[in-house]
Order: sequence, then structure tokens, then C-alpha cells
Amino acid sequence: MVGGEQEGRTELPEDAETSIELFRALGKQIKLLRERAGLNQAELGDRIGYGVELVSSVERARRVPQPEFLEAADRALDAGGMLKVAIDDVVKAKAKVRVRHPAWFRDFARLESEAVEICDYSNQIVPGILQTEEYARAIFSMRQPLLDEDTVERRTADRLARQEIFDRWPAPIVSFVLEEVVLRRPIGGRDVLVGQLKQLLRIGRMRNVELQVMPTDREEHPSTGGAFILLTPKDKPQVAYTEVQGHSRLITDPEEVRVMASRYGILRGQALTPRESLVLIEKLLGEL
Repeated sequence: MVGGEQEGRTELPEDAETSIELFRALGKQIKLLRERAGLNQAELGDRIGYGVELVSSVERARRVPQPEFLEAADRALDAGGMLKVAIDDVVKAKAKVRVRHPAWFRDFARLESEAVEICDYSNQIVPGILQTEEYARAIFSMRQPLLDEDTVERRTADRLARQEIFDRWPAPIVSFVLEEVVLRRPIGGRDVLVGQLKQLLRIGRMRNVELQVMPTDREEHPSTGGAFILLTPKDKPQVAYTEVQGHSRLITDPEEVRVMASRYGILRGQALTPRESLVLIEKLLGEL
């Protein structure tokens, strides 16, 4: 599987801890303003053009709010500039917490955050940048050997922070191919799976995202060797990334990358179309 931030624990420098405290305080402030306005998270999300998952994650400091989010929330909540004034501090603080990822994962995380195109094939679990908070926490909680609670929470927060790529502009081109079994495996239980499938529908409908499902009944398969990710950084050659049993590998050899890119093209050709895939996910949701 390829999800990222698999194991281990990293200590945060003092200034990074201070940054996280800022995000927590800001999240509490947004929640207080929202409740004062008589809005729930979904209603606030509708008013400012963001999903309920993002609003929830910002309030709990699981994701760093973008300047556009703070500006929109300030207007919607009649905060009188209280949230907008924090934008510069948030931008500076965000730079300080980029060290949170383990050292072995940091190069990939940096390339991912700067990528203009991402192609992800997953055969065991939902890709990390598509996971809901509950799904991600369930993944880290069941890791063997067991991770301590603090590490679980940090890994969950770090994984959600990677999803900021969906808020970027210009938006990267993102493609996913998921095995059908991934959509049926109830990681964390039924309710967690329901929330995860809804998130896949929401992100799968974004203009810059194409999400495809590889049916289990296909008689041929070009990637029995496992999951992988292809990244194209701006003005740089495409690279590939794999994880196997806790061992990660960032692949830069042009020929190896070319082979994996060709393999990904075959996967897309054999998978359901994006439209067919969303219909299947809706069908699975209806069965739960």
C-alpha cells in the first residue's frame, strides 16, 4: 500500500509547537464565531464554498486554513477582520511545521506539495490524500506494532495536512485508480466507510480530479506488483514512489519511471471511466 507517514515518531522543534498552538487557538475562535452565528459546520461550509470535512478539520487544527478560507469565514461570520488579521501569522507558522513529517518521508511530501500532476494507484486502502480524519485515524490505530496515541494523532494530522493540495491554485491535475476492494473494505467500521465514500464522491467531482475504480472481476492486471504514485513537480522530471512493508522508495531513474507511467496508463484503460466509477461509489453507499 502507499499512504505515507507509515511509522516512527518525530519530535517537533519549539517554534513548530508554537505554530500548532496558533492553529488550535484559531480553530477554537472559528468554532466560537460559527456557533455565535447559529451555524453548524455544514452550513458554514456552504456559505464559504468549502466542504464540511475541511471546516471540521480547521476547527480541530487538523488542517491549516488557507488565506482564502480565513477571508471567506471572516465575512460569513461577521468577524470584523478578526480572522483576516491572522493570515500573515498563519502563513509564517505553516512554514515552520513542514518538518513534522519523518525525515525519510519528507522528500516525497515536499515533491507532492509542489506537484503539477499526481497519479496514484492504490490496491489496499484509500490513498492518504483522500482519507477522512476518521479513516486515517483507524489506519494508524491498527498499525502493527501498535503506535502510541500521540503518534497516531500526529500522523493523522500530518496526513490531513497533505490534502491542502486540493485547495491550491493553480490546481494540480490529479488522477486516482483504486481497486474495487478498497471501496468495500470497512476500515474503522460502517460509519467510517460511509464518510469515506462520501468524501471520494466529493473529491472525485472536482474539475481537476479523475477518480477511477478497477473492478475486481478483470481477468488481466498490469500492476500485480503493488501500489505506486507518480509525481510531476513543476519544471522537473516525473518521479515515482512506492512503500512496501514500511520501506519507502523514491524512484528517479528515468527508465524505471517510464515503465511505471506506462503501467499506470494501462491501469486507467482497464478501469471504469470516472463517471462509471462515481456511479459505482454511489451504488455502494446505497447498500450500506
